[in-house]
Amino acid sequence: MRFYNTIHPYYCGIDLHARSLYVCIINDKGEKVIHKDIKASPNNLINILSPYIGKIVVGVECMHCWYWVADFCRDNQIEFILGHALYMKAIHGGKAKNDKIDSFKIASLMRGGTFPLAYVYPEEMRATRDLLRRRTKMVNYGAQLKAHVKNTISQYNLPEHQLNLRYPKARESMRNTFSEISVQRNVDLDLDMIGHINAELSKVENFIEKQAKQHNPQDYYLLRSIPGVGQILALTILYEIGYIERFESVQKFASYSRLIKCKAESAGKSYGTQGNKIGNAHLKWAFSEMAVLYLRNNPNAKRYLLKLQKRMSKAKALSALAHKLGRCVFYMLKKKSLFDETRLIG
Repeated sequence: MRFYNTIHPYYCGIDLHARSLYVCIINDKGEKVIHKDIKASPNNLINILSPYIGKIVVGVECMHCWYWVADFCRDNQIEFILGHALYMKAIHGGKAKNDKIDSFKIASLMRGGTFPLAYVYPEEMRATRDLLRRRTKMVNYGAQLKAHVKNTISQYNLPEHQLNLRYPKARESMRNTFSEISVQRNVDLDLDMIGHINAELSKVENFIEKQAKQHNPQDYYLLRSIPGVGQILALTILYEIGYIERFESVQKFASYSRLIKCKAESAGKSYGTQGNKIGNAHLKWAFSEMAVLYLRNNPNAKRYLLKLQKRMSKAKALSALAHKLGRCVFYMLKKKSLFDETRLIG
């Protein structure tokens, strides 16, 4: 965990909400200079901060509406830092909690050098990353619709179908399956929604790929050089990383990607692991999928997995392979080099 420890004459902690901001400015001695509630607008914020520009740092907790504050600070040459919501326990603890108290705690954490930093994602790629995450939710919803069709077939004790409802012909084959008109209308609703979602997803995926070729085409094609990595996996890794330069070491990248487990120790005793879900869930999914797809039609990779299974279970062997692929991606993007299987598994 990284903490902000740069010294400034003034520190501004903002308890951020969609329609309001509670602003607390303290000096380097910890004395309150401003402590007030304002409406969330750039004009109100610049009126408060303008006397301190060049001598102040602004910090907020990471939540859904931090984008405009980060862009506002950049446009006005104000240093901005983003707080990691999971680690800001000093805000959420305490007997009393409200916006006024929280804003002062944020400012105090910044002054004391204990403000936990989160990554301020680049503005030019931010909206495309959000669109890619939205696509994932739509894919999950489409899977729920397909599962409902399958469950309805089981409910009425009909023969199990082997159709892939992703395709129009398969969906048409499901029409008129049920004699009861209300049941068929229920299934038709699922099929129509699946068709519409698939059509929209295809457009979104093509759009995101075009954006990736504008934002970072070199890294996108480097990722596609890995066997088993297709369009979606490459886009997910590309946009969840942003720029690989933000990671100082491969260990920090692996930790952020949830590819390692951290030991919990105290007084020389080990208490297992903790913090396994701290990090980027999208990268964890991408590297887990990559490990499985990398094994397809790859005898060398399968032999390597069997070698790992001699000293661990298959699940742990797959996790180890995912970790190794994650390290491989880090060095590929750092050195701008294509995938080399001999360096991965020998």
